[in-house]
Amino acid sequence: MASTALGCALTIPSAASAQQQAPAGTAVGPVDFAIPAQPLQAALDSFIRQTGWQVGYPSALAAGRTSRPVVGAMPPAQALETLLAGTGVGFRMAGSATASLVSTQAPAQASAEGAAIPAGALMLDPVTVSGSTGGWGVGRTTITAQDLERRNPTSLQQVFAGEPGIRVGSSVPMSQKVYVNGVEETNLAVSIDGSRQNNKVFHHNGTTLIDPSFLKVVRVDAGVAPADAGPGALAGAIAYETKDARDFLSEDGVGAFVKSTLNTNGPVLTTNLAGYGMQQGLEALGYVNYGKGGRFKAGNGDEVAGTGTDIVSGLGKAAIETDGGNRFQISYERVYDDAARPFRANVGGIAGRPPWEPKVRDYTLDRQNTVFTYTTTQPTDLWDPKVVMAYGRTDVETPIFLRPVPPSTVPGSFPGKGKTDSLNGKVENRFSFGFGSITAGTDFYRDEGTYGDETFSATEKANNFGLYAQARVEPWERLRLSFGLRGDRQKFEGTTGEEWTNSGISHNASGEFDLIPEFLTAKAGYSHSWAGIPLAENFIMNSAWRYGTGPEPATADNVTAGLEARYQGFTVEGRVFRTDIDDARAARFAVASATLSRDVESKGYELGAGYSWNEGYVRAKFADIDVTIDGQPADSDTGTYLATPMGQIITLGGAQSIATWDMTVGADMEIVLDYDEVQAGQRPLDGYEVFNVFAEYRPAQYSNLSFRLDVRNLFDATYADRATYGQEFGTVTPLYQPGRSFLISASAKF
Repeated sequence: MASTALGCALTIPSAASAQQQAPAGTAVGPVDFAIPAQPLQAALDSFIRQTGWQVGYPSALAAGRTSRPVVGAMPPAQALETLLAGTGVGFRMAGSATASLVSTQAPAQASAEGAAIPAGALMLDPVTVSGSTGGWGVGRTTITAQDLERRNPTSLQQVFAGEPGIRVGSSVPMSQKVYVNGVEETNLAVSIDGSRQNNKVFHHNGTTLIDPSFLKVVRVDAGVAPADAGPGALAGAIAYETKDARDFLSEDGVGAFVKSTLNTNGPVLTTNLAGYGMQQGLEALGYVNYGKGGRFKAGNGDEVAGTGTDIVSGLGKAAIETDGGNRFQISYERVYDDAARPFRANVGGIAGRPPWEPKVRDYTLDRQNTVFTYTTTQPTDLWDPKVVMAYGRTDVETPIFLRPVPPSTVPGSFPGKGKTDSLNGKVENRFSFGFGSITAGTDFYRDEGTYGDETFSATEKANNFGLYAQARVEPWERLRLSFGLRGDRQKFEGTTGEEWTNSGISHNASGEFDLIPEFLTAKAGYSHSWAGIPLAENFIMNSAWRYGTGPEPATADNVTAGLEARYQGFTVEGRVFRTDIDDARAARFAVASATLSRDVESKGYELGAGYSWNEGYVRAKFADIDVTIDGQPADSDTGTYLATPMGQIITLGGAQSIATWDMTVGADMEIVLDYDEVQAGQRPLDGYEVFNVFAEYRPAQYSNLSFRLDVRNLFDATYADRATYGQEFGTVTPLYQPGRSFLISASAKF
C-alpha cells in the first residue's frame, strides 16, 4: 500500500484577484460568512472568494474530506479554523492574508499538547464512528486514504473492515461481492473514477474486482443517495476513486514507489511498482501490481482448493492543467485474474454433484476501465464544471462441462464467454451562492451484456438518458439540507430483439440539524429511486426467453434517521434505516423466467462509539440488519444479485502511535453472532470471531521507508464471512476464509 498521499498544490487565484470577488471589508477584518458544510475543496474555494486570502494546499490533502459550516461575522482566521475543525487539516499563517494548509497528523507536526509527532510514524486521522461525513450524506461512509493506509488491504474485504453494515462475501478477490445493509452492490450506483460499472457477468464471480492498492478514497451512500450519484441508485451508491501523480508528489518532479508483501499462508508474494512525474501542469502516473502464490489453508488446517493467486493489475493516468485552471485527465485501469478456482468460484463445494464434475476449473476475469475527465481548478460561483466520458468492460471465460457419453468417463467441455460493457458519461456544473450550491447536469449510459459459446449466444442492451439537479444548502445556522430530483428515460432490448421504453422520476431529501451546536446533531433522509430494467447476468441469458409485456422497472424507497453526539474527542452515534426495493429483477435461465422479479426489504439499525486523540483512537460499532425477499427471510441463493442474510455484527478497533519507537500498532476484532432467522428447512448461520493485529515501523531518519507486520485471524478461526454464499444449505461447504496469516510488507519511495 502506498504511503499517505501528498498531492500537488492547486493553482489558486492571487490575493489581488480574489480580493476583487470578496465582500466589503479588509482581508483580515471581520467578514460575514455563509459557507455550508461541503467537500473541503469547494469550501476552501468559497473561503478564498469571500476573503481574498491566498490559501496554498496539496489537492490530495482535501480529497475525501468534508468541511464544517461557517456562518456569521468573524475574522477570516477564525473562519478558516472553524471550517477545518475535525477534518484532520490545520493551517499555518505565511502572511497577513496568506495561509498554508497542513495535515494535523503530518510528520514532525506538534500535537495539541505540544508533544512532537515523529516524522516516520503512521499518523491517525480523527475517527468518525459511523463514517457519516456531515451535511450531504446521512448514511455515508467514507474510507479515506488514511483508513486504507491503516488497513493495508489486499482485497475488498479489508477495504471495508470495521464497517459492520458493509459485508464482502467470499475469500477469493475474483468472487467477492459487496453488500450494503444486506443489499447486493448491483442494486447501487457503483462507479470507478466516475465511470459507471456494469459487471453482472456470472453469479459465481465477483461483481467489481478492483485492486485496493490503487484506491485513494471510497464513498458509500447507504440507502439515501443524491441525484448526482448516477442512475440506478436503488439502495445507495458506491464510488471508488483511484490515485494519481498528485498523491505522490507535492511539487514538480519525478519519483517512484515500490512495495512488496509476503503472505505466509499460501505463500503469496505481491509486488507494487509505481512511477510518476509532474512538470508545469503536466502529470503522469504508471502503477502495476503483480501477485503470485499458492492455495491458502483455512483455520482447520485444510488447504482450500482453487484459492491460488495469479493476478496482474495496472493503472495509468495522464493529465494537463492550463494556466487558466482547465484540467484534462485520462486514466486507464485494468485487473486480470487467471487461475484455477472452485468449480463454482464462490462456493467451497456442493455434496451430491455428479462424479465427473471437477472440483476446480480455470476462470479468466478481465475488467478494464477508461475515463476522460475535464474539471477546473479555478471555479467561480457560476462556473464549476465537470465532464466525464468513460468506457468500462468486464470479460469472464470459463469451461462449460458436459456429461460424459458412455463408455467414456471423461466429460466434454467448451469455453463459455460472458461480457458486459458500459459506455457512459455526464456533463454537470455546480452553481454556488451565499448559503449553498446546486449541481445540475445530464448523464447517459449504454450498457450491454452478452453470453456466447459454441451452442448459442444471447444479448441484452439498455440505453438511458438522465437529467438531474441536487441542492446542498444551509438556509440558516445549524440546519444543513440536501435535496434533489432526477428523471430517466430508458430503452431496454431483450435477447429476442424486443424493445421496451420506460421513464421514471427519482427524488431525495436529507438534512442535519444541530440540536446542540458542536455537540449533538440530528440527521434524517428519504429517497425514492427509479432504476429502469436491469440487465440479466450473462451466464443465465437465454435467447428463447419469453418476455411477454416486458420486465417491470425496478423502484426503491429508502428512509433513515439518527443522532450524533460529540464531546472532546468522544463520538456516539445511532441510526435506523429501511430500504424497500420493488420489482427487483431476478431472471433465471428458464424460458419463462426473463421477467421474474422479487421484492426486497432491508431494515435495521447501527450504533457506534469511539474516542480519538492525537496519537490514536478506539472505536466500536454494532449493526443489526434483517433482510427479507418476498416476505421470507433472505437466503443467498434466492438472493443472487439481490440480497443476503446479515443479522448482528460487532466490530472493535483501535490504533496507537508510539513516538519514541517510530511505530504504530493496532488491532481490530469482528464478532458475528449466530443467526437463526432462516426459512424452514434451512440451516442457521454460525457466528464467529476474528482478531487481527498490526505493527508498522517508519524510521524517522529514513522517512521514505516503511516496514509492517500484519497478523490476520490471529486465533486461527475456521469460518466463512457472513455474506458468503450457501451457508444456509446443508449440502454446501462454504468458501472458508484463510486461517492465521502473517503479512510482511516493506515499501520505499524514491
